[in-house]
Amino acid sequence: MAHFYQFNEDKRELSVPFDEVNEFFADSHIQALLSSKTPVVIDNFNVILVTGGAGFIGSSVSDYLLSRGDKVIIVDEMNDYYDVRLKQTNLEYLFRKYGSDRCIIYRGDICDVDFISDIYERERPTHVCHLAARAGVRPSIIDPYIYVHSNIEGTTRLLDLSRQYKVKNFVYASSSSVYGCSEKEVLSESDVVEKPVSPYAATKKACELLAYTFHHLYSLNCTGLRFFTVYGPRGRPDMAPFKFIDRIFNGQAIQQYGDGSTSRDYTYIDDIVAGVVAAIDKPLGYEVINLGNGRPYLLKDFIALVELCVDREAIIEKLPEQPGDVDRTCADITKAKMLLGYEPKVSFEEGIRRTAEWYRAAHSEGLFKPFEERESYNSAKSSMPNDTFHREESDLELSSYVEKADKQFASRNRRRLHA
Repeated sequence: MAHFYQFNEDKRELSVPFDEVNEFFADSHIQALLSSKTPVVIDNFNVILVTGGAGFIGSSVSDYLLSRGDKVIIVDEMNDYYDVRLKQTNLEYLFRKYGSDRCIIYRGDICDVDFISDIYERERPTHVCHLAARAGVRPSIIDPYIYVHSNIEGTTRLLDLSRQYKVKNFVYASSSSVYGCSEKEVLSESDVVEKPVSPYAATKKACELLAYTFHHLYSLNCTGLRFFTVYGPRGRPDMAPFKFIDRIFNGQAIQQYGDGSTSRDYTYIDDIVAGVVAAIDKPLGYEVINLGNGRPYLLKDFIALVELCVDREAIIEKLPEQPGDVDRTCADITKAKMLLGYEPKVSFEEGIRRTAEWYRAAHSEGLFKPFEERESYNSAKSSMPNDTFHREESDLELSSYVEKADKQFASRNRRRLHA
């Protein structure tokens, strides 16, 4: 039987069977030890910190890691870039499925030094999967400062803590946006990417450079994954696959930028998860790797496919091309195949069919209704407290199952007293 090891204040080793860990944590003396600088070690056990774990990719990766037996520490600030209820639903799904033994959830900003330092000290992650970021190309042009804060400062904070706590492998999300307006048909990791066309892309490139610096200085294993338009069930509502399915299904107009001849390399979520997990499991020194499908799809064909899958005709509003957008993305996934054994299995046609099928089911259960009309998603089957997801729309606080970072409040109070 696996055991949980904790050293008490007299440096004597305490050993508790893993199925009694919850009871062990409940003891007030142990809680005090956990908030101190006492190391926590679990034999033959991965403790994986997943930032952005309430989001689309983060919750999907967390689901897989938990299903295979890892302990997962989820950190998410729950920002309102898109409907927070979808993120809450993702967390509820994970909590209901796995409970709190191996799925620990924190809400907070990774740039908050007290908050994130306390989590590293308390949880001692062996691996980091950094997926938290401020997303979106067009919004980054309007407000670049928040992208610098979340993406560059946040990543630097995590890299620094990871080298201090001797994390075995640091895997982070980059983006195909770093390729900018490349004239190449297929985008390769060896391409020179010095001319990003949006602040979002610039921050992602900066993160790659920072990762190399920490690898060079401290030998921290860092793998950056350049995602190519990820979609699928529980996907982000600001992304074209979700947006087109939602609007065409409900008889609302969709916006087509340009003449429909642009193309994207759309990658199904299951394929992305397989690539991310392979990267977590295989430290590579320093690498940047494309994760895509390798088969771009024209925008006009994409719209026709969604029409077919939802059995509705699209209302199309044609608009000029947008600044910051690129004409074509197509991933060269040779490196991913070679280093990670990555092999995308889901075609775009099949992926959109699955996504539309999920959307219909979620729509019928009321997930996309206005807040005041919506009951908690699948609440009848939920093991969560009854009031967990029945709060005001402006209230982004989660229920008591979300861990609190004790030092965060204590340190802030000390700073206020000395200010």
